[in-house]
Amino acid sequence: MKICFYTLGCKVNLFETQALEQLAWERGHESVLRDADAVIINTCAVTSVSEHKNLRAIHKLRRENPRAVLAACGCFAQHDPDRLLASGEVDLICGTSDRAAVLTACEEAVHQSGQCRSLAAPPTGCFELLRAGVPAGRTRALLKIQDGCDNYCTYCIIPYLRGHVRSMPLDAARAEARRLADSGVREIVVTGIEIASYGADLPGKPDLAALLEQLLGENPEVRFRLGSLEPRIAGPDFCERLKAYPNLAPHFHLSLQSGCDSVLRRMHRRYDTALYRQNAALLRTAFPDCSLTTDLIVGFPGETEQEFLQTLDFIRQCGFAAVHVFPYSVREGTPAAQMSGQIPRAVRQERAERAKAVAAACGEQYRRSFLGRTLDVLLEHPLPGGLWSGHTPYAFPVYVPIQGHGLKNTPCTVRLTALYQEGILGEPEIP
Repeated sequence: MKICFYTLGCKVNLFETQALEQLAWERGHESVLRDADAVIINTCAVTSVSEHKNLRAIHKLRRENPRAVLAACGCFAQHDPDRLLASGEVDLICGTSDRAAVLTACEEAVHQSGQCRSLAAPPTGCFELLRAGVPAGRTRALLKIQDGCDNYCTYCIIPYLRGHVRSMPLDAARAEARRLADSGVREIVVTGIEIASYGADLPGKPDLAALLEQLLGENPEVRFRLGSLEPRIAGPDFCERLKAYPNLAPHFHLSLQSGCDSVLRRMHRRYDTALYRQNAALLRTAFPDCSLTTDLIVGFPGETEQEFLQTLDFIRQCGFAAVHVFPYSVREGTPAAQMSGQIPRAVRQERAERAKAVAAACGEQYRRSFLGRTLDVLLEHPLPGGLWSGHTPYAFPVYVPIQGHGLKNTPCTVRLTALYQEGILGEPEIP
């Protein structure tokens, strides 16, 4: 059977698609881009904008694969299966639980055509163990260690769609990391819906630091990079336990959302700016020159101009390497959608542009501090003009003028010479 896979949304979705693709390959199926027997689209529901992206992608995939069985899984499929079935373009709905069932349902539907049906059910029970996929020729792989969220921020619908926290057993995570390392992967990105809550549901409650100590110590040849972190986790114990591991990438994505305490309270975020600032400083002490990146929502209901200016000042104080800025998007089904003081769209967009300008200046200042230094870069992709791109442990891209083929996954010592695009241009040092 020929299957087309398509992913929208976050790294967790990407992991789950890659895991399904891996399972399909093990069952003897072929992955294709067009003319498929089955199409599996992994949907996103993080914002209302995501809904429209899902529907446009489904329409495009149906047009390109008119006779295929089309299955939708993921958060939007869990959130509104009736809307997908009503579109007339989707045959199977599988939600956010039992991802392996998506593939089995497609196999059955291809061989015995039937009516459209929904298999979406609320996610319950234990963590679903899926083997991480290793896309051909990739330098890095994703390892999903956790699913679900119990934070219930007022703007976020994901806890209602993903369910309560469920963690991958520690020994299973160790085995998967070793398998990826043995396959030649040089970097593993540890991801999940809310990885700071890892282990809360497991016997003995091993925390994220306990898992990382195992993964880092057992796979010294592999660099591990962490996905988005809840800021409270980056306290003294976390930093002290992990600072000794050179294969932990010094890149920490501490989700902020607002730099104003009154807005954070309305968002039901479980920290304030003082704690955020304190833990950011702890990370910088434990991991000198580390890259701190974050997410930011502007135009949250009730946000005044003064509150927004506090956020801009906080971004400057933190000196982030990069900030993902989002204008607030009304998400039906969340408490924030019912709050008074909804900000006009034009104001939200204008604030987003101002925040992006401040973030860009911070990012440029951070990268400029590396000029003249020599770093190890893992080459990843050839580019036009004789350049290869790669990443340092600090996450920003480096562009290297170097000749040759077959350089993917090759380590290279590079002297950083000039800012270039969103990264830095460097010269390879010849031994």
